[in-house]
Amino acid sequence: MTFALTEEQDELAATVRHLLARRSDSGAVRRAVARAPGYDESLWRTLCDQVGVASLAIPERYGGAGFTLVETHVVLEQLGAALTPSPLLGSGVLAAQALLLSGNEEACARLLPGIADGTRVAAVCWAGADGRWRTDRSDVRATGGGTWALSGSATLVLDGMAARTLLVVAGTGPGPVGLFEVDPADGRVRVTPTPAMDTTVSLARVEFDGVPGTPLALDVAGLLGTLHDIAAVAVTALQVGTAQRALDMTVAHSKERVQFGRPIGSFQALKHRMADMLVEVETARSASWAACWAAAQRLPELPERAALAKAWCSEALNKVAAETVQLHGGIAITWEHDAQMVFKRAHATSQLFGQPHEHRQRLFRHVIGAAPR
Repeated sequence: MTFALTEEQDELAATVRHLLARRSDSGAVRRAVARAPGYDESLWRTLCDQVGVASLAIPERYGGAGFTLVETHVVLEQLGAALTPSPLLGSGVLAAQALLLSGNEEACARLLPGIADGTRVAAVCWAGADGRWRTDRSDVRATGGGTWALSGSATLVLDGMAARTLLVVAGTGPGPVGLFEVDPADGRVRVTPTPAMDTTVSLARVEFDGVPGTPLALDVAGLLGTLHDIAAVAVTALQVGTAQRALDMTVAHSKERVQFGRPIGSFQALKHRMADMLVEVETARSASWAACWAAAQRLPELPERAALAKAWCSEALNKVAAETVQLHGGIAITWEHDAQMVFKRAHATSQLFGQPHEHRQRLFRHVIGAAPR
């Protein structure tokens, strides 16, 4: 099977790329992350109104465009290349897919249209104090029955500071974990920002103190595994885009930087290193697209492909980012240069939804489990 973009997907990528070139250059990105909510709200409205980026993977019956996660993946890769902060990953992917996977028709009909048009930012409160997104337990506890009350805390909540709706993974006593809807405006909810290495990723800690919660699904352990895979695959799109940005920056710099009377890109040793960077970018893109196709089609191999892609793309971006810093020289470690943003994006995203070694362990378990005995 050949994994390549269709003509329409190429046009989508080009449209987003051209818009970001005009509205999300280095200066714009730095201005956006320096103030609340951590992204350019005007640009986000344009992306949603004119391109429909948040609606792509949401069915038409819920106000979406009725495409798939592949189209969202295309947009995320372009956002990654521009280092553009946005709520697409946290709200348009994680929260929207959590609602769809919950099977709660009423909640989907009520919440997804706002997520699709970008007017409602939703955040999933999931990771525990250990920074892990577990499928079998949560640091938030839901008690009650007819009326549920949530207590506890969640960390690393994507776009938690901007959210109008919180989707909370909570334990329900000795039973399984459930998914609950919570209003962040309730006085018993406390949301505090979490400083991140990558300033373009907005994270928060959310604490609950007996907050009323509306149950969306009371046994979500199964769907959380799929949601985790979808989220990990979406992160690889950002990683591939960022790796492409790093490669392009480095090649451009090698043509302009003169040493010993000639551009440094003319030296054979540096050509070899940039060729190795290209291999890292292209292999990462192949792994990412293959995993995205599995996520969009809900193929049985999604867990293996997601694990492979997240491990491979994380390490590929780390290598490309390190080479970017090395080949740019001393300027790369200054605040004014974008190489430091690429380097921070690499290390931050390699932790998001599982570190490379964790995904390699998952892949190993799946491969061993599928092997004939």
